[in-house]
Amino acid sequence: MNNWFKQNGIHLAIIGIFFAISFVYFTPAFKGKALGESDVTRAQSTQKEIMDYHEKDTTILWTNQVLGGMPTFQLWAHYPGNITTHIIDVLKKVFPNPIDTVLLLLLGSYLLFCVLKLNPWLAAAGAIAFTFSSYNFILMLAGHSNQVFAIAFFAPILAGIILALRGKYLLGAALTALFLALEIRANHVQMTYYLLLAIVILVLVELYHAYKAKTLASFGKALAYLAVGTLLAIAVNASMLWSTYDYGKDTIRGQSNLTQNTKQPSNGLPRDYAYEYSQGIGECLTFLIPNAYGGYTGNAPGEGSNVAKALVSNNVDPTQAETFAQQFSLYWGDKPFTVGPNYYGAVIFFLFVFGLIIVRSQVKWWLVGAIVLSVVLSFGRNLSFVSDIFFNYFPLYNKFRAVDSFLAIAMLCVPVLALLAVNEVATTTDRAPLFKKLLIALYITGGLCLVIIILPDLFLPFKNATNQTIQQQLTQAFKGNTDAANAVMAGLTQDRVSVARADAARSLVFVLLAFALLWAFIKQKLNTTLVSVAFLAIILVDLWSVDKRYLKDESFIDKQDAQAPKPRDIDMLIMRDKDPDYRVFDTTQPILQDAVTPYFHKAISGYTAARLKRFDELIDNQLSKSINQDVLDMLNVKYILTADEKNQGSISMHANNTACGHAWFVKTVKFAPNADEEMQAISSFDPSDEAIVDKQYSTLIDEKQNSLDTLGKIDLVSYNPDHMVYQSGSTTQEIAIFSEIYYNKGWKMYIDGVEKPYFRADYVLRAAQIPVGNHKIEFIFHPTSYYAGEKISFASSILLVLLLGGALFMETKKKQPVATPAKK
Repeated sequence: MNNWFKQNGIHLAIIGIFFAISFVYFTPAFKGKALGESDVTRAQSTQKEIMDYHEKDTTILWTNQVLGGMPTFQLWAHYPGNITTHIIDVLKKVFPNPIDTVLLLLLGSYLLFCVLKLNPWLAAAGAIAFTFSSYNFILMLAGHSNQVFAIAFFAPILAGIILALRGKYLLGAALTALFLALEIRANHVQMTYYLLLAIVILVLVELYHAYKAKTLASFGKALAYLAVGTLLAIAVNASMLWSTYDYGKDTIRGQSNLTQNTKQPSNGLPRDYAYEYSQGIGECLTFLIPNAYGGYTGNAPGEGSNVAKALVSNNVDPTQAETFAQQFSLYWGDKPFTVGPNYYGAVIFFLFVFGLIIVRSQVKWWLVGAIVLSVVLSFGRNLSFVSDIFFNYFPLYNKFRAVDSFLAIAMLCVPVLALLAVNEVATTTDRAPLFKKLLIALYITGGLCLVIIILPDLFLPFKNATNQTIQQQLTQAFKGNTDAANAVMAGLTQDRVSVARADAARSLVFVLLAFALLWAFIKQKLNTTLVSVAFLAIILVDLWSVDKRYLKDESFIDKQDAQAPKPRDIDMLIMRDKDPDYRVFDTTQPILQDAVTPYFHKAISGYTAARLKRFDELIDNQLSKSINQDVLDMLNVKYILTADEKNQGSISMHANNTACGHAWFVKTVKFAPNADEEMQAISSFDPSDEAIVDKQYSTLIDEKQNSLDTLGKIDLVSYNPDHMVYQSGSTTQEIAIFSEIYYNKGWKMYIDGVEKPYFRADYVLRAAQIPVGNHKIEFIFHPTSYYAGEKISFASSILLVLLLGGALFMETKKKQPVATPAKK
């Protein structure tokens, strides 16, 4: 045991440093505070009903709380058969958010750097460089916790793959299986997809070198082991993946139902929507200079700004001028909104450029290929002739939006190549030729900084498409005085130049520090350990100080304030209604961004990027341009909230007396030949009297025996989101319409305990033919994808544990010293 501690003492010390760094940076989290992210608040609104049932130890797979009703697979679902669920639960119970994610980022990337055979201190510097890249912290601040959680497993997955490719087949496959299973469980398919593309490049590079070295047999063996590990990771997540696959075909990422009057493509996301967040080509300068493009959208000119001075010079009161200046943004990139720039660190960027010149490892070409691919595809609409090839022809690529997030791959690969450069110096015996190459890296990175310091507007305009609109608004505000408007805009440009120049000077200082360290190292004035520790320190200082501009102590708030929106008086009034399944429509909230109404009521609004396509089409055609009262009635919208015309800022509540209720019998059925006709038909109809049904369901309706019993009734008698029970009574056979959203992959209908067919009516609702008499009608959500998938996940989890145990046993056995026979 003592030998083990001696052998691993440095690793344990570094892990201790990682814990200390996390504690210091995230002290508020250890004090019980939480990040007040807007996206987390929106997630909580969509998960409210799910969590209420989960607290009662009940798992529900359907919720009626958001967008009329939808499966919970992409909102929150429990997968107890999956071992990674329990690993993640333990992490989240032990460490407060987001410290669990930060530690995973640090430890996972440390493993990768160690696998690449860097010394522990240099590996620690690399881990800090990757973890503290500003994008990770911006994601945490914005509430994209699943995305950064998925990014945390990039490095250890690559570590496992590299181990297998270097001959440690069983250990590499086992680690790949474990971390890939965790990556998949993080449930951010877009990040996993981008990682897969990077892995494809790695495999192709390794294949080329195996062919050149005539080692194709060992390469094939490694691939076989990795294939088994990959299949096991997929099987561990069978329940989640199967359910997501089934559901995905019916979401906005699936095939369109309409061919007319639709903004959606026939399959996948709209191109403009997918490219909405595209990285500006010039904006890549922020990798080196964080405020080159002004920082973040909310970054306003500070006190004494040039904007304020220009306003004062045009007879605006100084106090008002300072206030008005806060409405301007220093960010001038093309993104509609950004929480902060992608900053890899001036030290890291300098080392990266140096690494491009001197690193000889075959890993370099994989890193360069992955970086080029991720950067080029992050440009989206700004380099559309390349992006469109992937969007139009690569499987699944058109399912993802915010293509600038592809930079997560470069965010890992850039520090890897940067630290490999330092390692190259450490392992080179003749260092003298390296100095000239070091100067080239200094001229490139330092030169860029100097250009922004001395001639910032030589290459950068410090303007974007919104400048003209702002200038027109200013001209109107100054009553046609264009000179005054021009002066204010010139002041804004000067303020943008100032922050870019200041950060360029800052980055230059760090570049010179890194250059000085490497110069001393090349001249053998410092040893490897001292240089490694020094780089760890300056990389941490560099990135820490920029991260604190965005994710700072003030970003944390008391948990009770972060947990949920506060109910309004109108919400309290509506909640007195004990009806278990009515809906509310708040017209004062954006229907697809509403984070308030779904938290307190069952709503037809809400936010999720994986909403049902049919309901999205219904919103677009019946509720966005103008509100169709017939559609509100069929959705059982019992309360409508509108802005109070008399009291500005107040909300009025109107009870909808024509709401159809939970279920009702209709007199007539009209068949529509296709989805377009069905949508057109519900634009004007009486939902309480007639049903619009696609003709594909005509065989499920016996119109000859159908008639309306005016005294017949059908009532909801028991409510559970995935188990609805109704009681019907009629003297004739009836067509019943249920105000619940139709989804045929899991919902089953039973009449008196016997499964019966049901169909879709009114474009999005459930319907069924109900026989004569009194009957108990049940709708039960029991998707095969989840329940059969859970069994596969459980069996595969056992296999994963056995594989890990076997790999660790074999590695331990290899390291045990072989006893030599005593001499006679």
